[in-house]
Amino acid sequence: MRTRTWHVVAVLVAGVMTTSLAACEEEEETGKDGFTVGLLLPSRTVPRWERSDRPLIERRLKQLCPHCTLEYANAQDDAMRQRQQMSSMITKGVRVLVLDATDTRALRSSIQEAHEAGVPVVAYDRLAEGPISGYVSFDGAQVGRLQGEALLKAMGDKANGGNVVMMNGDPSSPNAGWFRGGALSVVSGKVKIGRSYDTQGWSTDSAHANMSAAMAALGPDRIDGVLAANDTIAAGVISALKSARVRELPPVTGQDADLDAVQRIVRGEQYMTVYKPFKAEAEAAVTMAVALGRGEDLREIATTTTNSPTTRNIPSVLLTPRAVTVDKIKPTLLKDGVYSVDQICTAELRAACERSGLTRSEGE
Repeated sequence: MRTRTWHVVAVLVAGVMTTSLAACEEEEETGKDGFTVGLLLPSRTVPRWERSDRPLIERRLKQLCPHCTLEYANAQDDAMRQRQQMSSMITKGVRVLVLDATDTRALRSSIQEAHEAGVPVVAYDRLAEGPISGYVSFDGAQVGRLQGEALLKAMGDKANGGNVVMMNGDPSSPNAGWFRGGALSVVSGKVKIGRSYDTQGWSTDSAHANMSAAMAALGPDRIDGVLAANDTIAAGVISALKSARVRELPPVTGQDADLDAVQRIVRGEQYMTVYKPFKAEAEAAVTMAVALGRGEDLREIATTTTNSPTTRNIPSVLLTPRAVTVDKIKPTLLKDGVYSVDQICTAELRAACERSGLTRSEGE
């Protein structure tokens, strides 16, 4: 009986040791290959951050690093909140951060804090100041050029000396100046800039107020085109024009290919938007983050380098944007699966979609 008892105990001990060894091996493997990536996005005002960027980044991280986890925070347009979120993530032990800064200057000290803690930062979509390790975005000058070229085309004869209102982005964003410079490189000397406004927080309400002021100053019928920096600004511009009962809306540009903007394009209220394939941007950022988390060099990933006001030769990936007018929705947004015909073509828009060639049989 005693012999049998010791045999049972020996089997149990062996089983526990085997389980413990397996658990240790699994923990070692997870510790080696898995770590936490912090994702800090700036706003809920612009729809793309929650609808596109966040899920795309989450999905790609799971594909590239199955044992990695994502710590997420949205600053809701509050730079102080984002600084607190960033400090919290550093304290929790994230190994790398992907940051779209609400205010690129205000976050400089937080980026320095991350650098001192040995946490590399990938600047996402806009270039923040401080010791950034990598940068992923779109060519902002090209975004502005696409907007300017499309606006001149839409203005027709009025492109020669017509009045344009410039509705720029948030002045705290370096991208806003980038877009504006690209647009001006195309339209300067061809049109008159009747009024130019900066749009705090890229806000639709601010854009509406600024457009109302432009109409009061110039007259609603003397505005031949509006160079709106993105789709949320375009929404405010168009809302103001409609509130003023402008019968024939001037061409209005945009950016980000928000669903509401695409529907305005189908409706004939907004002339164009700039489509930036967010999937490619998200994938490049995650590729950089995972490489940095594993201690790898970014030179094989980066396609160029960028200088910020504080840091030179930042390894960068700058992607190519595309202009989307009503005839380009199908070969861009539908082809890439950004939206389906059903999402764009609500019952109210069905006739306009059919006139534009957006039918279920062709789009799906």
